Amino acid sequence: MPGLARPRGRFPHVKLVGDLIFVSGTSSRRPDDTIAGARVDAMGVTDLDIRAQTRAVIDNIRDILRSVDADLTDLVQVTTYLVNMNDFGGYNEVYAEYFDETGPTRTTVAVHQLPHPHLLIEIQAVGRRAIP
Repeated sequence: MPGLARPRGRFPHVKLVGDLIFVSGTSSRRPDDTIAGARVDAMGVTDLDIRAQTRAVIDNIRDILRSVDADLTDLVQVTTYLVNMNDFGGYNEVYAEYFDETGPTRTTVAVHQLPHPHLLIEIQAVGRRAIP
């Protein structure tokens, strides 16, 4: 999908089934394969920012949804995968910038790792769009 990072496997960013929208697990990877919220300095010191990564993930999901004429308001369920539950506070803070209690249902789980060592978060989502 133009403007998005290429999936790291043989699967689509999004799948439509009737009025349901299924968004594959999405990270903060950019189209050039850099990772938003991840910096490595000249000495190799890594700085990973859960807030920046969460914001980038949700923005990437919004772009994916817009490609099928939908938006974040069309989400009904999200599942979030965090590498470290100590990041829950920062993730939750940014999540609240996009959604409130009327937004999608949500589950957050800890995972051992994600497909790149600089990724702190991945979100999978299900939405529903109105069919004209």
